[in-house]
Amino acid sequence: MSFMRLIYLILAILGGIKPMMHFLAWFNEFGYSWGGIVSAWTVNEAARGLMWDLTISAFVLIIWIASEIVPRKDWWVFIVCFIATFGVGVSCGLPLYLFLRSRSIK
Repeated sequence: MSFMRLIYLILAILGGIKPMMHFLAWFNEFGYSWGGIVSAWTVNEAARGLMWDLTISAFVLIIWIASEIVPRKDWWVFIVCFIATFGVGVSCGLPLYLFLRSRSIK
């Protein structure tokens, strides 16, 4: 494994663990309510701006991944990265895609 692949993998793991720690702590404190967490994301203008920034970035990432997946025909990579991006966040989806994209295809 190359040095850059290792960096991408480490960042994907960190990008998955760190946000989920905060999401799970919030859910444990306030209950497992999607409406509640969306309300928390829109509690003020700063939070709302960050939410929109990350939402737009997630859609751009998915469009970019899809445009690269079509010629490579790596559909499973698209599905995994889609789930990672919208299930955890861009901080997990982007380095995960870079990790999977940098592997050799036989």
